[in-house]
Amino acid sequence: MKNIINSDFLLDNKYSKILYRDYAEDQPIIDYHCHLPPDEIANNRAFGNMTKLWIDGDHYKWRAMRNLGIAEKHITGNSSDEVKFNKWAETVPYTMRNPLYHWTHLELKRYFDIDESLTVDSASKIYGHCNEKLKQPEFHAQGLIKRMNVKVVCTTDDPIDSLAHHRKIKELDMGVNVLPTFRPDNIVQIDKIDFTDYLSTLSSISTIEITDLESLKAAIKSRVTYFHSMGCRLSDHGLPHAYGLDFSEVEVNNILKNRLKENPVSEIDALKYKSAIMCYLGSLYAEHKWVMQLHLGSIRDTNKALLEKIGINAGVDSIGDYKQAEQLASFLNKLNNSGNLPKTVLYNSNPADNEVFATMAGNFSEEDIKGKVQYGASWWFLDQKDGITKQLDALSNMGLLSCALGMLTDSRSFLSFPRHEYYRRILCNILGNDIKNGELPNDIKWIGKLVQDICYNNANEYFEFSNLVKKTPIS
Repeated sequence: MKNIINSDFLLDNKYSKILYRDYAEDQPIIDYHCHLPPDEIANNRAFGNMTKLWIDGDHYKWRAMRNLGIAEKHITGNSSDEVKFNKWAETVPYTMRNPLYHWTHLELKRYFDIDESLTVDSASKIYGHCNEKLKQPEFHAQGLIKRMNVKVVCTTDDPIDSLAHHRKIKELDMGVNVLPTFRPDNIVQIDKIDFTDYLSTLSSISTIEITDLESLKAAIKSRVTYFHSMGCRLSDHGLPHAYGLDFSEVEVNNILKNRLKENPVSEIDALKYKSAIMCYLGSLYAEHKWVMQLHLGSIRDTNKALLEKIGINAGVDSIGDYKQAEQLASFLNKLNNSGNLPKTVLYNSNPADNEVFATMAGNFSEEDIKGKVQYGASWWFLDQKDGITKQLDALSNMGLLSCALGMLTDSRSFLSFPRHEYYRRILCNILGNDIKNGELPNDIKWIGKLVQDICYNNANEYFEFSNLVKKTPIS
């Protein structure tokens, strides 16, 4: 069976095709949020086979295989790599209408020139073909990034990370800017069991003994300063919701000191601490001219039995139904009122919050900054055709689509960069259909400029990567 990926994939009218081919297709990629392992980039990991590259660690695929009833030994267990690949091939035809079907065949086409659909019958041939390719240096980790015309990659890094791998990457001068992103969730979550152990490590790394709120802030500031020196220009937070409670420095100091004695913390005290730390972090980001990313609304690690069996990132997370609007508004307002609101990107997990986030982003603007607070690209369970379309519609209806920052992979896989192409095709098809229906003027050059901005130029300017990569001219 022939691979469905062709030049007209997702493009259903002549305007869409012109917009994609003339304005979107050749745009470079800025992947400003991903989970690629910096050590694998630094060491230019060679992948022994397609299972190592494509299935290990991919909880999207794991979920689909489990839903089909495939035994865990063939997913994360001790089956051979070839058996695991064959079990994925067995699953793929059953993923139709799930984004995995599109992603799978985009990746096979773009990286390995596979024009055949992945099925049980084609699995052995495709596995062998791809494994032969993986022996070539250009199919090692760095080559896989470069072959997709990627200019910037922002990984996700804990404040206690030494960033030694990032230092090595900088020394390699691989032609792609690989930058760290500051992810301080472990500092914020005071109610986690291992919170005090984490602060002990932070004390050691920062060489600042953490005994109270003042010393914790000093330790945090030292790590922000270090990350900045290593090229970091973004932070990221994966939280159930924003924290915007009122607090005083005195009470938060007492809450922290009590927790450092290994005492439990009440729910209200935890929220006050989280609000205080998030406000402090926001002020540091503003001082360093970083962008703050807020990924809000997921409920994680729901299947405790499987979590204990195979560890974190097991693929047992869901969309949460947390209340978002009031706390988010309060948090952004606190920073804005004190003059400390950094550029911010908001991502929602629950599609019911699309309009909430789209309208919230428009509440906080600043002169001479285009889209200071952004409604970010479709995230996690929403990064499929329907989710992307609804996000683009909400942003168009409630804000300015022309300010959008384009797509990101949010992935641990070196084969995920075609998700940018997926997004760009959907974007061009929406705009092309509007032209076809007479809802937008047939001004291809102007709308093409907007497409280029959304795909690349806006992110380049917003994150101030302009000194790293040049603005793409209009075709």
